[in-house]
Formats: sequence, C-alpha cells, structure tokens
Amino acid sequence: MGLQKEIWLNSLVENLFADNTFASRSVDLSGFVEGKTVHVPNAGGAPAVVKNRKQLPAQISQREDKDLDYNIHEYTTDPIVLLDAEKVELSYSKRESVVKNSRMALQDSVHADLIYDWVPSSPFSVKSSGSAVAAHVHGATGNRKAFTKDDVFQVKDVFDVQDIPQMGRCMLLDAIMYNQLLKTLSDSEAAAFRGLADLKRGIVGNYLGFDFYMRSKVAKASAAGNMKAWTSEAATDSAAGIAWHDGCVSRAIGQTKLFDNENQAAYYGDVISALVRAGGQYMRSDKKGVCLIYQETA
Repeated sequence: MGLQKEIWLNSLVENLFADNTFASRSVDLSGFVEGKTVHVPNAGGAPAVVKNRKQLPAQISQREDKDLDYNIHEYTTDPIVLLDAEKVELSYSKRESVVKNSRMALQDSVHADLIYDWVPSSPFSVKSSGSAVAAHVHGATGNRKAFTKDDVFQVKDVFDVQDIPQMGRCMLLDAIMYNQLLKTLSDSEAAAFRGLADLKRGIVGNYLGFDFYMRSKVAKASAAGNMKAWTSEAATDSAAGIAWHDGCVSRAIGQTKLFDNENQAAYYGDVISALVRAGGQYMRSDKKGVCLIYQETA
C-alpha cells in the first residue's frame, strides 16, 4: 500500500464573537479614556414660566445641577505563549490568530459590560406580553411570555411620554427575542422592517422608529425585572433586552495595547497579551432614554 498524503490548510477556523455594532449608537467619550473617572454634568430643573406676570420683581431661585460619573476599567487578557516550534512548523500563522483573538476577546468583554453599564438601577422597564414560550436563558426553567410587536409599542409609549426625540431610538435584543418579534409581524410589516435594515451598520430592521440590533445574548433579569450578572443563575431568570436613545448613553473605549515579549528563555518562545481601558454609563440623572425589556413569567 502506498503512502497517503496528508493535507493541512494554511488558514485556521477562528473563534466566533458577538456582534458589537450597537455600541456605535452612543455618545463617544473615548477621548477621556486615559483618565480614571468620567464626569457627565446634568442640568438642573428648567425655570418656571408665568403667564402675564403681575408681581415684580420676580422671585429668584438657584438651579442645582447634578454630576453623574463613572470609572474607566482596565481589561486584560491572559498571556499566551507562542512556542518557537509553532513559529516555523505550523501551516498557518498562529501569532496572527493569537493577536486577533486577544483583540476580539477584549472587545467582547467590554461590550457585554457596556450593556449593563447603560442600564441604571431601578430603570424604566417593560415586560413582554406574548404567548408562552420556553425560557432560553441558561439555567432558567419553565415558560416566559414571548416578545412581540405590542411590546415595542409599550417601549414607544415610555419614550413618547419622556419626550425622547424620535430620531436616534434603538433597541437591542438577543437572537431568540428578536425571532419572537419577527413571528408577530404581518407580511407587510416584516417587509418594511427588513427594508429599513442597514447591515453595514449592524441595523437588522426598523419598527415604530426604533433601529433594531441583535446579539447572541444581551442581558438577563430576575422575575421581578432586576438585571442580574450572568454568573448568578436561578430557575426563575428571564432573558432581557434594552432600548435607548443614542444621546442618553455614552461609551469610552481606548485603543487596544498589545504586549509581545519575544524569545522568553523560561518559555522557549514569545509571550503575548493585550489590554484595553473602557467604561460607559447612562447620561441622564433622571434615567430617561433607557428602558429595560424583560420576559415575564408565563
């Protein structure tokens, strides 16, 4: 029997990461990322208006402005060693892959945290109202109410009452909640929804003035509608999304720094790691312009 030839491709099947284009729809404060804390001044109440004023002089009052602030955090990857043999024996560039994956892993962590940073404590919130569907958050059991087009109307009501501008409204859903929404649209609504998509900018549709974004996972909440960390699991947890106005949230994301220590004697190769500074928060002290959307228990 003759010797069989083995074939190695010169490209590598890479890791997959979530879509983070939604973050571009926020106030960019990245110019301040080298500081420790970002301060966002908020104007105090507007002056009272009197029709046909009779009493002069008018009463003088003082406006109390408020200060919102948030810290910049440092995200770092675990160092990876690139052995000397791997630099010459592999059919693909492992260095290129390690560097790319380090950058993508940092961005994935930063943007996952950014979603939580944008939602204030005790936020304005909307519960889903559709038919019963299986809970899809890891560790959750039982049924939840599906997210429907009627729930988009609920969020619209919240923003309309708050006088949030019509332009700049956004909504981010996980893939399952997004698909639940699509199932409730009529054929004409679905066509119009997709017709307003802009995939280059990450917009997967538009309905009732909201630009929709989709991510593999967004957030999760307790049965009472309180946001929970992914590391805390309970059978009663529900999937959650967010709606926001792009002038009511901010981001500060620095440039990724690559650390590449070549020819390390103790490791017989190169050691590679990466770092980025980032943070973000809602912009208004009255918490307007941000809404948590969570699936109610069915």
